[in-house]
Amino acid sequence: MFYWFLKLVALGPLLKLVFRPQTEGVEHVPEEGPAILACNHLSYADWLFMPLTLPRRVTFVAKAEYFTTPGLKGWLQKQFFSGSGQVPIDRSGADAAAGALLSAKKVLGEGNLFGIYPEGTRSHDGRLYRGKTGVARLALETGVPVIPCAVIGTDVVAPPGKKFGSITRPMVRFGAPLDFSRYEGMENDRYILRSITDEIMYEIMRLSGQEYVDKYASQAKEETKRLEAEARAKADPKADPGPDSKADDKAGPGAEHKKAS
Repeated sequence: MFYWFLKLVALGPLLKLVFRPQTEGVEHVPEEGPAILACNHLSYADWLFMPLTLPRRVTFVAKAEYFTTPGLKGWLQKQFFSGSGQVPIDRSGADAAAGALLSAKKVLGEGNLFGIYPEGTRSHDGRLYRGKTGVARLALETGVPVIPCAVIGTDVVAPPGKKFGSITRPMVRFGAPLDFSRYEGMENDRYILRSITDEIMYEIMRLSGQEYVDKYASQAKEETKRLEAEARAKADPKADPGPDSKADDKAGPGAEHKKAS
């Protein structure tokens, strides 16, 4: 109920009035029944604008900590995240990736729309990065269609590292559903999972017009931090490179991806 209050009364009308989001291809999203909405990820505002263009509820997974923090602040946080269409990662799984998969299956099993960002994290430079194979595994294990989706302009509304940028008209594009039933029973074949994921990312790239980088976004972020730290060190050899760069040196590039499916 709170979801619809936010979408139809408290937040949705204001966002539509101020930003006037545009949409294309809404007819590709089924009016009923389960489907996976696989979207690029430019900004924290993506999960606000993409669902806003659809008459149906879209559910995402969020960290379990958002739903378990004690006290009044924790209660308010839980109400906001659950009310805005997010469910906690199921911690009965072996790790975060497995837990997210379990939570997603529950949403789809109830006949709902599930939103996922295959890149795993926001793009730090506006480019589209390699997708993680969790979306492919989810599609094969549930048998539901995957609808590629692209948001454009949300990184202008809320740029990385900032709470707010400038007002623009975001665009949300939905592509034709992708059917992977030809791969039924092959969810444990990593080559099939990679092939499916790459096909999904290609469709997202086609819809968004982004430059594609065949590298995980988390790895690219680590490399960017490292290069920036090296540049600062060269400019001022006496300067402390900072704790982030020291942590990066220990973690190594792509460390964030080790838990990815």
